[in-house]
This record gives sequence, C-alpha cells and structure tokens, in this order.
Amino acid sequence: MKARAPFCIRNAAADTFAMVVFCFVTGMIIEIMISGMTFQQSLASRTLSIPVNIAIAWPYGVFRDFCLRQGKRISETGLMRNISDLIAYVLFQSPVYAAILFAVGASTEQIITAVSSNAVVSCGMGVLYGYFLDMCRRWFRVPGYQRQSA
Repeated sequence: MKARAPFCIRNAAADTFAMVVFCFVTGMIIEIMISGMTFQQSLASRTLSIPVNIAIAWPYGVFRDFCLRQGKRISETGLMRNISDLIAYVLFQSPVYAAILFAVGASTEQIITAVSSNAVVSCGMGVLYGYFLDMCRRWFRVPGYQRQSA
C-alpha cells in the first residue's frame, strides 16, 4: 500500500479552496430551492460557513483519504471509490451543516429538512465533490497526488 504524502501547504490550500467553493454553491441551492430558507437566511448560512469550511477543509481531506483507503481494502473499483467519497462526505459534513444552520437561526424543521435533503443529495454531491477535490489538488499541484483510476 502506498504511504500517504506528508502534509504540504498546497494540499491544505487545494482542500480549502475546493471546500469553500463547492459548499457555498451547493449549500445555497439546497437551502433556497429545497429547504425553503429565504435568500437572506441562506446568505447568512453560507457566509458563516466560509470560516467553518476553512477550518474543516484539511481535516475533511484527511478523513476522505482515510475513507478512500478503507474502501480500497474492500474493492479497487471506481464504484467503491465513489461509495467511499459519498460516505466520507455524509459522515463528515452533516453534523457541521446542522450546527451552521442552528447558529443562523434556522428552525428545527428547516435544519432537519436541509440536513436530510443534503444527505440524500449527497448521493451525488459526495461523488461530485470528490472529483472536484481531485481536480483542485491537480490544479494546486499537490506533491505525490493523482486520482487513482479504477
């Protein structure tokens, strides 16, 4: 098994860029179009999410890489990689997202709807985010990084 590359500033920068951009766009779409939050509530949530996403981006990247390694132990197929991306995204992001919504004053019903919707949508979002994160890591030229093909 290939050893993990040591921490590098490019890795943290790529993970942070990917997390902030992806979560801002997808979060606003879910909050307004699915959860029924107002534009102002969603903008407040997305604004609050920026420093949170900056703080959790690199730990999420490490957690995702761990989930990918565990999935690879079961199967090296592209399907297993996508499932591992989905699991990492849902398990890591759901509690963080609920806390952000609570902090901006969303109702309990709105939080449950948004987090549940996010978990369902994450069936595609987690995989899309995985591809986006891989692309960002290539853009930032993270040393020793390459998307492992199936």
